[in-house]
Amino acid sequence: MGSPVYIQIHNQLRENIENGHWKVGQKIPAERELAAEFGVSRMTLRQAIQTLVDEGVLERRVGSGTFVASRKVQDKMAGVTSFTELMIAAGKKPSSKTISYHLTTPSQSEIERLKLEPDERVLRMERIRYGNEIPICYEVATVPAKLVENFSKTEITSSFYRTLEKKANLYPGHAVQWVSAISATEKIAEYLRIRRGDALLHLIQLSYLQDGRPFEYVHTQYVGSRFEFVLEK
Repeated sequence: MGSPVYIQIHNQLRENIENGHWKVGQKIPAERELAAEFGVSRMTLRQAIQTLVDEGVLERRVGSGTFVASRKVQDKMAGVTSFTELMIAAGKKPSSKTISYHLTTPSQSEIERLKLEPDERVLRMERIRYGNEIPICYEVATVPAKLVENFSKTEITSSFYRTLEKKANLYPGHAVQWVSAISATEKIAEYLRIRRGDALLHLIQLSYLQDGRPFEYVHTQYVGSRFEFVLEK
């Protein structure tokens, strides 16, 4: 028994993309054109398209059409890697937008994770991180205030890890990570240009310096269709 028609169309469309017939970022023909080309109903064609969208191969842009999606950014979860390094490795231009940035009193979990004294302050920053101007994730990062007291806001928000290395001769070592699946709230969906309820990968990461000191506690929400974690054994 053969595959359903929409799967056959899905396979052909995916082959067109993999063979370079349609390039990353290119708009594919309208559904009515493709339906006519394959000799099927628009409903069948739409089913094939939706399967490719679900796989992250295509992406719909409201009011513009359907485009070949860029490849997902990969974090191989081996050691501590900065967002900037991940973007560069994926061939994308990293950038970020700071939503909030302030010194504050740490929560109990931050005190425990970062091994802080009860009277210590922390810097908490809320950012949207981009690759080629496309939002990849929303993050809330907390670091001990005394660690960054000699750094400018720009140095910290643009590339915190590079600043640590260049200005303080401090190098990230290892990290502990917890990953779960969640749905986007209305607020986060607006930040990341997705729909409320879309799939997100929620990463909690506690990072340590090479001397064993914890220095960063981060909650990050990644767009599921634009990012993936790869486990290497």
